[in-house]
Amino acid sequence: MIFIRKQTKTALKWIFVLILIAIIVYTFRDSAGPILEELKRTSVWIILGISILSVGYEMVEGWITCSFARHYNPRFTYRMGLESAFYCSFYRVATLGSGAGVAAVYYFNENGIPVSKGTGMYMVEYAIHKVGIAIFSAIFFVASRRFMLEHYGEYTWLLLGGYAVTFVIAAALILFCCSKRFHRLILWLADKLNRKGRFDGQLQYLKEQCEILESAAADLLGDKRFVAGVVCKNLLKFAFWYGIPYFVFLGTGKITIIQAMAVTSLSVMLAAVLPSPAGIGSTEFVFTMLFAAVTTTGAAGSASLLYRFATFVLPFAIGAVIVILRRRRKRIC
Repeated sequence: MIFIRKQTKTALKWIFVLILIAIIVYTFRDSAGPILEELKRTSVWIILGISILSVGYEMVEGWITCSFARHYNPRFTYRMGLESAFYCSFYRVATLGSGAGVAAVYYFNENGIPVSKGTGMYMVEYAIHKVGIAIFSAIFFVASRRFMLEHYGEYTWLLLGGYAVTFVIAAALILFCCSKRFHRLILWLADKLNRKGRFDGQLQYLKEQCEILESAAADLLGDKRFVAGVVCKNLLKFAFWYGIPYFVFLGTGKITIIQAMAVTSLSVMLAAVLPSPAGIGSTEFVFTMLFAAVTTTGAAGSASLLYRFATFVLPFAIGAVIVILRRRRKRIC
């Protein structure tokens, strides 16, 4: 009987590994070949550099998560926060963006933070993340205003539209997280649409989510010094990823680090408002289009592949290892 159980556990382990491999193949079925070819042509030092920047982003993300989590569990360590960052990176790519939040709440719950608290915490953290993107892009656009207008002046209205949409999304997230009046308005509209009572279950769930967010906002956003610190940590976090193109173009003399961060943050912001799962496809398109105005289309396309490797593939791969190790730890325990 014990032998059969061991065989079953071994079989389940290999099935899980095969599922992971299948997810990796499916997710990167279109970009894996070009990325590998680009990595072969790229200097080892550049690959090492962008890999360090990639991990640096996740390290700060872990720091941010740890800062939030300690409000509910003082024993939540930085190691847990870093593990959570890579854990969510895996599920973000594996589920094309839809499972990162669920994975985060599940991880928090396993580490002493109840689901209700974890849900509210993740929503507040995500809202500040989106606000941080808009702030970062605005700061570096102004810092390199002459360069940006010279290369993208003809797209002024498109850029302004992108900023407007981003700020509207960020404002909506903040309101949804912490405004009781906004919640009352949503619930009032939902009640009007639910006159026949067909959606009573969904309406009750919405009320519960609003209460969770109000509670989280009161806990986390009441400390202005804490919020300011988290915003600054987010700006530091973005600097790692948004500095990757400068590292790729290092030696060409065509772009400074401030300009590279301005263009990259703008491309990420614009890609985020395009309908695309997990930003796959839209990020490369906008990234290539904007950097092609500075270099050549070929060089911009190559840089976009390296950026995809550093921001999606590498965190996903490290996250896959962490997922496997976590399952192994559970099996041993």
